Amino acid sequence: MTPPGWYADPQAPHLERWWDGRAWTEHRRTPTGLPAPPTPAAGASGRAKAVALISAGVVLATAIVAGGTVLRTDVAGGHDTRVDGAPAAPPPPSLVVDRLNDIALPVPPGWTGTSSLAEDDVVMTTDGTYACPAATGRCRHGQVMSRTAGSAEGASPRTVAERDVPDAAETAYGHDVDGRQPYGGIRSHQVVEAGRVAVAGHDGYLVRWRVRTADGPGGYVQSLAFPSDSGIPAPVVVRIALDAGPDGPPLSDMDEITKGIRPAR
Repeated sequence: MTPPGWYADPQAPHLERWWDGRAWTEHRRTPTGLPAPPTPAAGASGRAKAVALISAGVVLATAIVAGGTVLRTDVAGGHDTRVDGAPAAPPPPSLVVDRLNDIALPVPPGWTGTSSLAEDDVVMTTDGTYACPAATGRCRHGQVMSRTAGSAEGASPRTVAERDVPDAAETAYGHDVDGRQPYGGIRSHQVVEAGRVAVAGHDGYLVRWRVRTADGPGGYVQSLAFPSDSGIPAPVVVRIALDAGPDGPPLSDMDEITKGIRPAR
């Protein structure tokens, strides 16, 4: 019999899965000893940055090493039950790291930091896709983007967040990169929350909208701005978009991600 240990997951070969000596458990992790993620060259496009960010999430999902500190994380696989019937301790939350903006973001259950490699600035998405309400292709129930407000040097986090949220809503629920309207276009929005928030050791500001669309239940969009620790004078902007309705992620995921952002060091 194969002894207990971490082995390649037969259902997801890019991951390792725990074999308890008798059967596969639900504990998974990314393999250790992977090379460091690629760093985009100066002036690299947003797409190149997105690849680097997601690669960082893959490599660092097991251990994040920065400044001599190791943050241990594992891919969240839910609760497991040992052979003796006693519940095993749940795995710690996983993190995805944006090395360009020097922040780490928590990855809630049902989300992944390893899937949308080709999407500009996207650092995590919900698992899986569904048919877009306007039948234009495949959509996701949620995504998180991390970017630098390049033209906002010297602007306050409030100013940056208030200016960014209309574009964040358009990106999530208006037109896609091909000019289509996956949700039939935005019909209205309502500000449901706005105010100062402590994030990554800084005084930030968030603006959250409830967006109504022509097709589908619409969703929630948040722009969160805060000072950068990376040496860049412009603020960091984290955008979060979640579908509304029974099929969308819980709104609490937006709060969990917001509160869990921390310096990557």
